[in-house]
Amino acid sequence: MPLIRRRTAAGTRTPGVARPRWGRSAALRLDLSHGDPRLVALREAAAAGRWPEVRVTLDGAADGEDLTWLVEGVMMVTGTERWLTAVTEADPRDPLPLLVSGARHVEWAWEARTRKQARYVSEEQFAVFHSRLRTAEELLYRAAECAPGCVAPWYFLQISGRGLQIGPDLAARRFEAVVRRSPGHLAAHRQQLQQICRKWGGSHQQTHAFAREAMLAAPPGSPLGELVAVAHLEQWLDEEDGADFAYLRGSEVVLGLYEAAERSVHHPRYERRRDWTRGFNTFALAFALAGENDAAADLFRVLDGSVTEFPWMYLDGQDPTAPYRQWRARVGG
Repeated sequence: MPLIRRRTAAGTRTPGVARPRWGRSAALRLDLSHGDPRLVALREAAAAGRWPEVRVTLDGAADGEDLTWLVEGVMMVTGTERWLTAVTEADPRDPLPLLVSGARHVEWAWEARTRKQARYVSEEQFAVFHSRLRTAEELLYRAAECAPGCVAPWYFLQISGRGLQIGPDLAARRFEAVVRRSPGHLAAHRQQLQQICRKWGGSHQQTHAFAREAMLAAPPGSPLGELVAVAHLEQWLDEEDGADFAYLRGSEVVLGLYEAAERSVHHPRYERRRDWTRGFNTFALAFALAGENDAAADLFRVLDGSVTEFPWMYLDGQDPTAPYRQWRARVGG
C-alpha cells in the first residue's frame, strides 16, 4: 500500500513509497469550525436563512481579518445564495449583505467548476463558473465602495480574480489593497502565494521569494512563517517521483523549514488564534516529508488529532484524516 497517493491530472493517485497498515484512530477529528463556536452558530443560522442572527455575529467581529474569517465560514454553507439575494435587495447600500453574498457566489462558482483541472471541466461548467464569479465581483466591488476601509471584500476579490484569470498585475493590486488595510492578513498572504504558484502561471522562485520576504517582514511570532512551508510543499508536489523527496530533504530546504518554524509556530510570541491548527498541520507534513521525524512528531503531539483539510487534501482529497493518521504513526507522533 502506498504511504503517499499523489494527485494526478485525472484526479487519481499514483503511489509514492510503501506503507504498512495502521488502524484508524478514534481521536482524529476534522473540525471545519476549528473550535470556534461562532462559526458553528453562524453556519447553523445561515443554513436556516436567519440573517439577523448571522448579522449579529458578523457585526461582532474583532477586526477586518476576523470578519474575513467569519464570512468564510458562511460562504461554505450550501443554499445561502437562495435567500441572500433578497437581503441585498432590501438595502442595496448595506455593505455587509453585499459582502456575504459576494463571498458565497465565489464558493458557489467553484462548486460549479468542481475544482478539477481545466481539461476535465465542460464548457457548460465553465460558463456557470464564470457567470457566478462575475456576479461575485459586482457584489464585492459594491461592498468595497460602500465600506472603503473594509478589508474583507478585497480578500474575496483575490479568489474570484484567480478564477477569472485577471492576470498577475491586477491580482497583486488586490493583494496590496488587503495588506494596506490589514498588513498581517494571513489568509490574504495564503491566497497571494497560490496566485503566484507555478500551477497558476507563476514560478517556484516567486513563491519562495514571496514566502520568505513576508516572513522576514513580519514580527517574530507571526503566523506568516507558515508560507515558507507551503512554498516547499508546492514545489514537492510539482517535482517528479524520486526528485520530490530529494528536494524536500535537501539541507537548505530543511534548514529553511526549521527557521520558519522557529519564527512562527515555535516562537514564544506565536498566538494560537483562529485556524492555528492549519499552520501546525502544514509544518507537520513538511517536516514528515523531509524526514525530520522528531520535529514532525512534536507538532502532531500538539495537534492531538486535530486535522485540517489543508495540506492533507494534497495527499487525499476525499479523506484528509487518512494521510494524517499514516504520517503521524510513521514519525511516532
